[in-house]
Amino acid sequence: VIDADGLNALSKDLSIIKKRNNIILTPHLGEFSRLTKLSVDEINKNREDIAKEFAKEHKIVLVLKSNHTIVTDGNKIYINKIGNPGMATAGSGDVLTGIIASFMKNLDPYNAAILGVYIHSLAGDIAKIKLGEDSLMASDIINNIAEAIKLLRW
Repeated sequence: VIDADGLNALSKDLSIIKKRNNIILTPHLGEFSRLTKLSVDEINKNREDIAKEFAKEHKIVLVLKSNHTIVTDGNKIYINKIGNPGMATAGSGDVLTGIIASFMKNLDPYNAAILGVYIHSLAGDIAKIKLGEDSLMASDIINNIAEAIKLLRW
């Protein structure tokens, strides 16, 4: 799973990922803009198709973070419908990366990414109910992961 500074390094040479398998990239729109050399406005006009094309071309799983995060392997696409604006906080992406990486032990990269995005968003929504979205921190998401997983097991 490659995020943050790893994505910044990749934006200078995408050929690095062609030598590996099972790669998941987790850019937000600004990072994806650097990877694709497209403006955020251009991406937003056609997010789903651009995300699918990028994932297919580079043979990776892409988690394009934003409201309604997209997960695609270039063929299939999942659009997340939960989560809240309070989750756009420092460290939230690191939490997501950790959740996805933990699911890669037992799932293929595409399904690990989908489940990771969903659990992360659900934990963020639980935190919002408890604390309000204006003051959410990454640790609030972490503190609600177990409850999110418990809800899915019912």
